Parts: sequence; C-alpha cells; structure tokens
Amino acid sequence: MMMTNPFDSYKGKIPVKILEEVKESLPKASLKKISDALQTVYKEYQEAKIAPGEAVGIIAAESIGEPGTQMTLNTFHFAGVSELNVTVGLPRIIEILDGRRDIKTPMMEIYLKKPWSQGKDIKKVALQIKETTLKEVISEILINIAEFSIELKLNKAYLKDVGVQQGTVVKILEKSFKGYSVKLKEDSIIMKSRSKQESLNELYKIKEKIKDTYFKGVKGVSQVLPVKRSNEFVIITAGTNLKEVFKLDFVDEARTVSNDIYEIAEVLGIEAARQAIINEVNKVIDAQGLNVDKRHIMLVADTMCSSGSIKGITRYGVVREKSSVLARASFETPIKHIIGASVTGEVDELNSVIENVMLNQPVPIGTGLPGLVTKVK
Repeated sequence: MMMTNPFDSYKGKIPVKILEEVKESLPKASLKKISDALQTVYKEYQEAKIAPGEAVGIIAAESIGEPGTQMTLNTFHFAGVSELNVTVGLPRIIEILDGRRDIKTPMMEIYLKKPWSQGKDIKKVALQIKETTLKEVISEILINIAEFSIELKLNKAYLKDVGVQQGTVVKILEKSFKGYSVKLKEDSIIMKSRSKQESLNELYKIKEKIKDTYFKGVKGVSQVLPVKRSNEFVIITAGTNLKEVFKLDFVDEARTVSNDIYEIAEVLGIEAARQAIINEVNKVIDAQGLNVDKRHIMLVADTMCSSGSIKGITRYGVVREKSSVLARASFETPIKHIIGASVTGEVDELNSVIENVMLNQPVPIGTGLPGLVTKVK
C-alpha cells in the first residue's frame, strides 16, 4: 500500500507559500516525521490567524499611531550635497499614508549591472543619469550689442568628461531656438537672430533660456551621488524618473526603486505600489528604531490600494469610499456628508464600528458577533 504524499493532504489547509518554504527547509526524513512537522505548522498557522470578529483596523491604527508619537520630526541631509535631503520620521509617514502626489524629496536608488556595480566608470555612469542643462557646458556667455549676437564659450573639459562633441551642442541649440542661426567658431558658438527687429531685452531673455536648455541625462534627476553599499555601488538621486532610467543599459531594473509611490504605480502597477508603501513605511519605522508588526502596515497598504489605484487615508481617499454616511461624517466635514445623504436619500446599514458607537449600540465585532458561534434565539 502506497502512502500518500503528506504535502498533498495539507493543500488548501496551509497557504501554498508556507508549504513551499517547509518543503525547502525540511531535511530528508520519513513520511511520518514530515507529516508530524506539517501538523505542527498547521497548528501554528491556525493560532497565528486572527480571531473572527477582531477589530484589525483599530489595532493597526493603534499599533502604528502609538510608536508614531515617539518619532522625531526632521529631514536628513547627505553631507556635502545641498540638494540631497530626505524627508524622514513623522513627516514622511504622513506623506505616504496621506497618499500625497507631490512629495517633498523624491529620490531613486539605482542599482547597476556588473561591471558598473563594481565601480567601473562610476563617475561617467552617474553623469549620464544626472539631468544636465547647457549652463554646465558653457563657461561664459557674452552679448555683443553692436552685432546683436550671443557668444557662448564652451567648457571643453566638461564636454570631454561627458564624451560629447561640440557639434552636438550646436545641434541642440538649433533645435531649441528655431529663429536663430548657430555657428561654431573655434571654442565658442555664435548665435544671431534671423529677424531684423530684435531688441536687447529679448537677447537677455534668450541668454537666460539658453542656460536652462536640456542638454542630456534623465529629465527630473537634479543630483546624483554614487554610494558604496557592502560590496557594490548604488547611485542615489534627487528627483525621480523610473521610466527613463529603466531604458539605460547599465541599470539593474529588477532592483532599482523610487520613493514616489504614484510613479511606481504608473510604471510597475498597483501591486508594486502596495509593496512600495510597505517598504517605505518600514524604512521610516526601522530608522527610528521602533517596533511595529509588519502585518499592521500590510493592512494599511491593502486598504490604500484595494480599489486598484492609490487612495490616501484622508477624507478624499479611503474615507470617501466608506458606504456608511455616519462613518464618513464622523471623520471630517460632517454637515456636508449628512446634507448630501439626505438629499440623495442614502440609507446607512450600520454594518461597521463607528456608526454603532455613535448610536450607542453594540458594535459588530468580538462579542457583538455572537451569531457566528451560536444560534441566537
């Protein structure tokens, strides 16, 4: 008589992922021992599950909120780079959980493929990512009043570092400023307007415009900082643009991340955004040396992403989705919600916690759910 595979009998009872982990970590043993081990895992899994009727939302709120009161309120600066600062602590948590679109310090951590991750041409690679404008390529700009022309002196050393020819600069200027003739003369570029009625004022405006003309690199990345982590180099950036960075051949797309959750949702989808929320909140909590169970954070992330797009924990986000009028009214702007509901004839089914608290009724959690256990007479 053949003994059945003990793993088969636990399919559906224990999640697949846990079964796989058990399979990997179990040494070779008799079927009985494997069966006993699985029985223990099953028992542990059942005990780890939360009891029906448990108010998980309130527990999550308390478990994140209480340590949150002990957080410091500050931003963290990278030494030596003025633009690279990172919002940490409570302001960052608020930013994530409110689901804000414009975050204060967007940044990316760009992981590189070998050999670049070992430090090969790391400066060149970093320069290729950083958004460069023409003011970095030009050493000085002169305005010739007699001839109504602009003369740009090029910074040859910088051009050599970036590996760009002078002709490329001329092409960029021709493309950006259609009404001007652009000529290369030794180490400088002369620009002259084709129209006859050019005023001095306009020349000055053009001069400022030239400085901010996009030259090369990834748009939106204002600063780059190569950092060595354990045994590889990672490039930290101020500003973020995942879509463009993924196109670069030296970037390891599988590990490169941004701290802008909306951008992650747009480029990689809502599942990735959910994971990003968990990772970002965890990062803040770990940096502060606090201890919050991951499952509370996962619950919040699930709530924010369950509709398929990111909704913050605000009256415009998650709270707006609630079916109960009273629950919405208890959060913010009560009169607006109550008038809105009475005009449209909305009905509150009183299915959740807060609306029953308001009406002084037993709350449908814990002992308020006896119908689960016994037949109520």
